[in-house]
Amino acid sequence: MVESVRLDKWLQVARVFKSRSQATRACQLNRVKVNGQGSKPHRNLVVGDRVEVEIGDWQRVLVVKELHDRPLPKAEVPRIFDDESLPRPRLSELERLMRRAPVARAPGAGRPSKKERREMERLRGKGGPLDID
Repeated sequence: MVESVRLDKWLQVARVFKSRSQATRACQLNRVKVNGQGSKPHRNLVVGDRVEVEIGDWQRVLVVKELHDRPLPKAEVPRIFDDESLPRPRLSELERLMRRAPVARAPGAGRPSKKERREMERLRGKGGPLDID
């Protein structure tokens, strides 16, 4: 264990963010506060610091219990902080649907060709230009 650790490193070790660059970016956007003050990624944390992180519409509040600068096994991570945050808010059904990609097309495929468009219309049951009702 070490005496002090950079804020961005600790946030990654605590698995608040998947990467150190994401933690750094959150600090730069003032989404991370230490002891009630906005903090830069190079700030050194000490045991007992209170870290508040905004993740979307969720506010996480963590109290530092241990300092590590190297990743830990997932099972050991909860022991390095006390989590005082409220439970993550649940998304409504509409919000979950809105987060999905609107169309399932391969990246870089562009817009459909005339042949592909006719095929899609045929599958939807709209028929084609020669469809006689």
